[in-house]
Amino acid sequence: MSRAHLIQRILEIIPGLLVWVTFVLAFGLSFVKPVWVMYFIIIFDLYWLFRVIYFVIFLIVAWREYRRSLRRDWYADLIASHRQWRDCYHLVFLPMYREPYEIVAATLNALLACRYPNDRLIVVLAGEERAGDYFASIAERVQNEYGASFHRLLVTVHPGDMPGEIPAKGANINYAGHQAQKLIDELGIDYDHVIVSTFDIDTIVHPQYFACLTHAYLSSDKPTRSSYQPVVLYNNTIWQASAPMRLAAFSTTFWLMTELVRPDRLFTFSSHSMSFRALVDVGFWQKDIVSEDSRIFFQGFIRYDGDYRVAPLYIPVSMDTVAGKTLWEGLKNLYKQQRRWAWGVEHFPYLVQHFFENNKISLRKKIKLLWIQIEGMYTWATAPIIIFVLGRLSLLVADPKVQQSVLAQNTPILLETLLNLSMIGILVIGILSFFLLPPRGEQISRKRYISMLFQWILLPLSLIFFSSLPAIDAQTRLMIGKYLGFTVTEKMRRGARM
Repeated sequence: MSRAHLIQRILEIIPGLLVWVTFVLAFGLSFVKPVWVMYFIIIFDLYWLFRVIYFVIFLIVAWREYRRSLRRDWYADLIASHRQWRDCYHLVFLPMYREPYEIVAATLNALLACRYPNDRLIVVLAGEERAGDYFASIAERVQNEYGASFHRLLVTVHPGDMPGEIPAKGANINYAGHQAQKLIDELGIDYDHVIVSTFDIDTIVHPQYFACLTHAYLSSDKPTRSSYQPVVLYNNTIWQASAPMRLAAFSTTFWLMTELVRPDRLFTFSSHSMSFRALVDVGFWQKDIVSEDSRIFFQGFIRYDGDYRVAPLYIPVSMDTVAGKTLWEGLKNLYKQQRRWAWGVEHFPYLVQHFFENNKISLRKKIKLLWIQIEGMYTWATAPIIIFVLGRLSLLVADPKVQQSVLAQNTPILLETLLNLSMIGILVIGILSFFLLPPRGEQISRKRYISMLFQWILLPLSLIFFSSLPAIDAQTRLMIGKYLGFTVTEKMRRGARM
């Protein structure tokens, strides 16, 4: 094993090791040092309460900005404030595998419905050679029906089994990005005037998305040194989804909204935008990783010596909620999706290695970014287990003398109080979730509102089985070198609407 590979493996082990050391110590010490564990659980629950409080505060701030952004006429403001806006082109990547044509058409129709000139949109439909004749038939139909609707419609086919790649979205859009670069060069468009947006094939953009994005781009003092992150909704099929899928969808949206308020700790997630100049400078998306959506920000951060940021956009894009032909299949797909997102832990060794090699990035920025990464992944995996599972173990297994102590007698009361206070977070997101719902549709019973209300009772179970366990799974796989491949989330939808 080479020295570089050894260092890589050590760094890959660290996140999972922290998680398992926590669990082993919490479990083992519950039997031999239960008082220690009681103090730890109390401190951890208190820490979690503080996190819930600032989560609620930031969510309320984000919600206000979100509602204000929806009311604003971004297109009118863009025309009034930036005369050079027509110089900007939007390059939209739509990677796909074997999704139904109806989903592809809904996404393209949403682009056409935007309050923004279609002749400033360059759309790239990025397919896979391994999809065979299926993608070829989809691409032909798209060319026939939408070929003349945009400034250009480019169809790319990513070859299979290329060296240095894994079968993943990143490899697909990396190839598509190089093909798009040839087109941009042929058209003679300045890279600084091209704004790139990368969407999943099921993404329905808000009608004002490109106007808002262009306004943010032209208003920035360093537009090519920024990525742009919209609010991500999972509303396309929210009414048809079961409770665990809805809980995961709303939780992800509200988490991202609180991050938008704190751009100093914001990374790109799922749908995002950036300048074509920056995309070319960093060598496009990496083609051998799973989490290319957030890695692209870190590539820019390192390439520009820390002079790269993510600018929040409080305008939404909407995608499908996780689905399956049966409830059990849907739950498995949800687990795989959460595990794939948790695989973002692969960024930790990448950042540490590049930070050691780059002396131009300030130490403060390095420490802050690494702390956000490791603390976020650690609490993602451990918090639900510690709070809902290990929290009372020490009380149950302690000897009678300890159980009769003042600490043991008061710990359950204190933990219950802290947990009840933390419920304010569930109350707030439960209320706000109703305001994010799209029109119900005549085929959906009004009784579904009742399940939307009572679904939040399941949140503790959802956090354990579809948040903590997938994160533990991902970090453990990285720790033992059992690397995760890319899994395509199944799309099942008849129509789409914002």
